[in-house]
Amino acid sequence: MAAAVKAPAQAGQASQAGPRWGCLVIDRASRFVVAHASGPREEELAARVFAQTKQRSAGQALPWCSDGWRPYPEQLLRAYRQPVRTGRRGRPPLRLPDGVRLTQTIKHRDERGRLRRVETRATVGAPIEQPALVQVERRNGVCRDRLNALTRKTHAFAKTATTWDALLDLHVFEQNWLHPHLALRQSVVAAGRVYDQRTPAMALHLTDHVWTWREFLTTPICISS
Repeated sequence: MAAAVKAPAQAGQASQAGPRWGCLVIDRASRFVVAHASGPREEELAARVFAQTKQRSAGQALPWCSDGWRPYPEQLLRAYRQPVRTGRRGRPPLRLPDGVRLTQTIKHRDERGRLRRVETRATVGAPIEQPALVQVERRNGVCRDRLNALTRKTHAFAKTATTWDALLDLHVFEQNWLHPHLALRQSVVAAGRVYDQRTPAMALHLTDHVWTWREFLTTPICISS
């Protein structure tokens, strides 16, 4: 997912103009966007989302599915490796905990950009069942539909990187808390309703109802340093 940013260089600062890529970490069962980051397509971008996910999941050992971007395996190792005490002198070896796995789906294209074949590779640990990235591709499509700067072949540019990052944050919050997902609805009989609509946040039991924009704007949040 990439957006173009057009911003004039400010005095004493490097220009923010250029493409900004986005990384999204999605929980497949709940469709909840656990972490996201945007910036230049560099290793630091992958490092940020891995660090966010580890913090927000309390360091749980998680299986991962991704595309074939090369920095993913290395940054996953750096984020989750832990020292193993052996009782010997010197630095303990760093190893991944059991359960951390990464399976990548790699698309091979010809010189014209046409898809030739799709390769599934277990990069870290044992292969994961059903490593398809359908949910991620669907989420990218929703982002392109909602945010003009992500639309393909368009003249809509983000004015500044700061504004673009804030807009992406707001969109992710809307999809997690305000927008019911069709795949998460549950059938009910009470009150004459056929289905009970649920958001990804409701699927993770982070809330018991669909939030509104008024609730989002008026709910006080305590921020601790």
